[in-house]
Amino acid sequence: MIERPFWIQQIRQAWEMRPVVWLSGVRRAGKTTLTQMFSKAVYQNCDLPSVVRRLFDPEPFYDSLDKGAIVIFDEIHRLEDPSRLLKIAADAYPHLKVLATGSSTLAATKKFRDSLTGRKKMIFLPPVLWSECIDQFDIKDLDRRLLHGGLPEPLLSETKYAAFYSEWMDSFYARDIQELFGIRNRTGFMKLLHLLLRQSGGLIDYTHLARLSDLSRHTVKAHVEAMSIAHAVFLLPPFHGGGRREITQRPKCYSFDTGFVTFAKGWDSIREEDRGLLWEHLVLDTLRTVIDDHLLFYWRDKSGREVDFVIQGGRQQSDAIECKINPDHFDPAHLAIFRSLYPGGNNYVLSPNIKSSYERRYGKLKVDFISMRQVYDLIGNSKLQRRS
Repeated sequence: MIERPFWIQQIRQAWEMRPVVWLSGVRRAGKTTLTQMFSKAVYQNCDLPSVVRRLFDPEPFYDSLDKGAIVIFDEIHRLEDPSRLLKIAADAYPHLKVLATGSSTLAATKKFRDSLTGRKKMIFLPPVLWSECIDQFDIKDLDRRLLHGGLPEPLLSETKYAAFYSEWMDSFYARDIQELFGIRNRTGFMKLLHLLLRQSGGLIDYTHLARLSDLSRHTVKAHVEAMSIAHAVFLLPPFHGGGRREITQRPKCYSFDTGFVTFAKGWDSIREEDRGLLWEHLVLDTLRTVIDDHLLFYWRDKSGREVDFVIQGGRQQSDAIECKINPDHFDPAHLAIFRSLYPGGNNYVLSPNIKSSYERRYGKLKVDFISMRQVYDLIGNSKLQRRS
């Protein structure tokens, strides 16, 4: 079992704020394996009928546990009323530390959200982060991470098998999308999903997607919202406010995993010109682990000048992040235009080819060149907005 100390620490820190931690993420992201790393925990696999019977009346079960015990409810969506089980734990047994995993769509239901308001902390487990690839998974080949993606099974495989991605997408539709959203047009939904994977990292155009997928514009928007709730895509909104020629409405749409992008594109290798956009996906994954989603943006004007990521801070401070495979190829022109509109904040270039951070100046513009690991150092030093 490959240890994942970053996520263990995230969960332990969450328990300091709330007794219940909800661990979400797409199927086969490694949630169950992560829960099993708490060796002294009371583990309950809610897929088992015996566990379902035991938890039907949870009070005797909770009463039997020692103070401070760690309780894990894996696949909790299999229970008839999982929110009730967690609410009782939070209200009547706050001395326990509860970790629950389940379908990513369960947390989207109104009943689940309302009954656990103020009682739980949410942690989203993304595909394996690039820093984890290097430190824990002993995978230092960036192209392998970009091509195979970050779900543990294909990441650890020496060969990329198309069947894994096809089977995952079939399961995602049948067990997540149909189950929660009742979407019955499988052909139209899957065609749209493939289109979004192929265009991942680009600006979303609902009218164009409707034409290509043979769906109405209204249906396309509804399907994209369902994909977003189920964590298959992430919509990154534009940052704007100071310039009349800025993009103000169209979000960018990112796939949850680069392996599915390369699968949809039919790639069996990574070309030099492919790395930049795929690297953006890895940077976004890392930023989302430490920064609240509602603080993340991109910036672009109608002339096509763009900053990859903007982190909105307080007091008119906005940090700008550019993603570069080769930091020597960084051109500050677009960043300078952005700073002419929004002067307050720090500027960063993130690259996989930086080991030690350094600073460069372009006139009055100061830019820090950092590695992915150093993102966590900046968060710890409060130079970036910490995830709440």
